[in-house]
Amino acid sequence: MNEIKESLRNIEQTYKIFQQQQFTFIAALEHTRENAHDKIKPVSSIGQVQIYMDHHCNNTTDKRILLMFLNICCDLNKLCHRLESLHAGNSTTNALLEKCKMLVSHSNDLSTVRAKYPHDVVNHLSCDEARNHYGGVVSLIPIVLDCMKEWVAHSEKLPRNMIQSVSGQHASPERRAAKAFGPDAAGMGLNASAQPASLPAATQTSLSLTGPAQESRRGQMMPRGGPGRAMGKLLNGPWKPPGRHAF
Repeated sequence: MNEIKESLRNIEQTYKIFQQQQFTFIAALEHTRENAHDKIKPVSSIGQVQIYMDHHCNNTTDKRILLMFLNICCDLNKLCHRLESLHAGNSTTNALLEKCKMLVSHSNDLSTVRAKYPHDVVNHLSCDEARNHYGGVVSLIPIVLDCMKEWVAHSEKLPRNMIQSVSGQHASPERRAAKAFGPDAAGMGLNASAQPASLPAATQTSLSLTGPAQESRRGQMMPRGGPGRAMGKLLNGPWKPPGRHAF
C-alpha cells in the first residue's frame, strides 16, 4: 500500500505542474483542432487528444503539453491495474476502481464530466469553452485522482488478512522461501523445492573411510601382536642375538 501511495503522490506532483500550464494546454488543443478542421465538436476523449498530437501538431510547445497530459493519463491507467491486483476489495472499492478504469479509457466520452469544488479547473475556462469544448478534458485528471485517493482510504479500513491473502499469491519465490525455511533462506537463494547439494568427491571419500574400510586398513598397517608389542619394541631398542653379547 505504501508503494501505491508513493505512486499516487508522484502523479499528483506532475499534475500540479501541468495544472499551472492549463492555458498552454487549451491553446495547444485550439491549434491542433484548427489544423484538423475539427472545431465544432468538443474534445471528448483521451484518444482524440492522442490523434491531435500525432497527426495535427506542428508546434514543439503544443506537442510537449499534449504529451504531458497523455503521460499522466497513461500513469493513471497503469496505477488502476496495480490497484486491481492488490486485493479483491469490496463493493465500495470495486465501484471506485471501475469508475477510474472507465474514465482513463481512451474511448470514454468525457463530454459530460465536470470537476466540482474544490477543483477550479473549469472556472479558468470561458463559458463557451467549459460548456462546449474543454470542460470534460480538463476535469478528467482531478476526478480520477480523487477516486484513487478515496480507494486508498477505503482499502486501509479493510481487514488485514484480506489484503495479505491476495498479496501472498503474488509473492516472489524468495519471500515464499523465507516463510518456509526462515528469514535467512531468501538470502541463501533457497526455495520450497530446494534439495541439499551433493557433497564434493573428496568429502565423500573421507567420510567413507570412517567405516569398516578404514578399520580394515588400520589392521593392515598395525604389526601383529597389537599396539602393545609395537611399543615394547621401540622401548627395548634393536634386537640382538642371544649369547655373550646379549647384555
